[in-house]
Amino acid sequence: MADADDVRRLALALPHVVEIDSDGFDFRVADKGFVWSYPERRPGKPRVIRTDIAVLYVGDEAEKQALVLGEPDLFFTTPGYDGLPLVMLRLPRVDVARLTELVTDAWRMRAPDALVDEPSAG
Repeated sequence: MADADDVRRLALALPHVVEIDSDGFDFRVADKGFVWSYPERRPGKPRVIRTDIAVLYVGDEAEKQALVLGEPDLFFTTPGYDGLPLVMLRLPRVDVARLTELVTDAWRMRAPDALVDEPSAG
């Protein structure tokens, strides 16, 4: 089982990652977000930052659909993310090894090629 502290530790271990001030967590590389807390929006209610759910950059719609349809216990999406290569991950249901893979993959897709090719890159 993973949590926000695991996300923070994993993200900050990657090269050139910056944490943006947030009520939850929000990590960028080269000014591009790759993992952040889910800002849950419900009609007629204020937005709630969910630190038990991570939003991850996944690259494309095909990968997003594969995750959501293949592992609905871990991944989901909402209409607000339609057409975006982003997926929500239920942190309490994922182990740290899988979270490491997901965060690293999201970082690789957002980082500049020169940075990904560095020997110290995740």
